[in-house]
Amino acid sequence: MKIIFMGTPDFSATVLKGILADGHYEVVAVVTQPDRAVGRKREMRMTPVKEVALAHDLPIFQPEKLSGSSELEAILELTADGIVTAAFGQFLPEKLLKNFNFAVNVHASLLPKYRGGAPIHYALINGEEQAGVTLMEMVKQMDAGDMIASKAISITDADNVGTLFEKLAIVGRDLLLEKLPAYAAGEIQPIPQDESQVTFSPNITAEEERLDWTKTNRQLFNQIRGMNPWPVAHALLGDTRFKIYKASPVDGEGQPGEIIAKTKKELIIATGQGALRLERVQPAGKPQMAISDFLNGVGRTLEVGDYFE
Repeated sequence: MKIIFMGTPDFSATVLKGILADGHYEVVAVVTQPDRAVGRKREMRMTPVKEVALAHDLPIFQPEKLSGSSELEAILELTADGIVTAAFGQFLPEKLLKNFNFAVNVHASLLPKYRGGAPIHYALINGEEQAGVTLMEMVKQMDAGDMIASKAISITDADNVGTLFEKLAIVGRDLLLEKLPAYAAGEIQPIPQDESQVTFSPNITAEEERLDWTKTNRQLFNQIRGMNPWPVAHALLGDTRFKIYKASPVDGEGQPGEIIAKTKKELIIATGQGALRLERVQPAGKPQMAISDFLNGVGRTLEVGDYFE
């Protein structure tokens, strides 16, 4: 089976590697986002999917915007049975969707929950007990296509965005390889989504990264792990941003944002209900570090009774 693969991050790269290793598919081209300047030094970096494509000498297209591009016209001329997408990051023009026998998306949520670009983040932030992957038909509307198959896994307290991305990439890869042949052969009848159950997961905004200490310790715990390793939750310490990568809910009482316990290895902050023990942090202008390193360095001046804004 000849396919065109479209994807961008590590999640997509895991799916692409599975397709290439399977032996039943020929990837005739890969479409991914353009190389971007990242980090403080603004170094150009290729996408994980591009790295896989280069390693396998596959044709690569990187349109800034697929619709109306010269790359789209070139893709339309390719001989392929269908398209597989996984976290590509752009809408597919209807002209493209109609040109091939099928267009299947590997989406990291249990649709119709969490349509959009940040389903794993929101599953964690909202304290869901399960996450999952849905294979669906591509349509012009975002993540609204009929569902081909889905698979759920449990979310544990040890999970964050990074670990859940890795788990769900494998689930998505295996589900695609299991179901795509039968779907392409017409042996699976896709099921429409229940529109009354639809929820959305838009990309995280800067305002949503800010911690509100009046929330419960469990809500803040979920927010922190739902943004680790990106975009990272933060609070204000004085007038500077203080990033928090990892924390644990614990018992404790005090005013929201108040430091209620401090040792050389421990810093506990009161919340609206209970408290949080900070574990990995990043003060402004410093690298990410364990809380003990912070407390033995720039955090030495903090005292019980001080406040995070």
